[in-house]
Amino acid sequence: MTAFVGASLAATYTAADLTGQESGGVPGIGDIYVSHDNKTYRFVQYNAGAGAVAAVAGNVAYLYAPGGVSTGVTNVVTSDLSDSSEIGAGVLQAAIPNGGYGWIQVKGVATITPALTAGADGDPLTPSGATDGTLDVVAGATDAVCAYAVDASAKIIICDFPY
Repeated sequence: MTAFVGASLAATYTAADLTGQESGGVPGIGDIYVSHDNKTYRFVQYNAGAGAVAAVAGNVAYLYAPGGVSTGVTNVVTSDLSDSSEIGAGVLQAAIPNGGYGWIQVKGVATITPALTAGADGDPLTPSGATDGTLDVVAGATDAVCAYAVDASAKIIICDFPY
């Protein structure tokens, strides 16, 4: 993992695009970018999962775990909650094609596209109990907290996803 300069957050990439990444023009899997407003992004691969859940900019992605069983992979994400480890990965910055690559926001204030499953301002948020691509209020001690609601009705969160 390296720091990346000048990220095009809305761009998506194919595996072929990544073959020349040594030149520095294309991000590498796991690269981190911190913007001028102190938001942090991570470069990942998207997998639509068994439910073929398409990536939507502004939706939440989770760590990919086929059938809910984690293999320890942290650079592949999905918005298919049933094919995740129920650990949030970040907010998608583009509609990344299945098997493609792009950026997710992992730290800082973000506005997500779908409404939260439940919650009020200040609540800690988790994928557990949510629907595909969104978050829900933490209900149990074992729920993985990955964000906090800033303005739940306006879908504004503070990202605190692990990376």
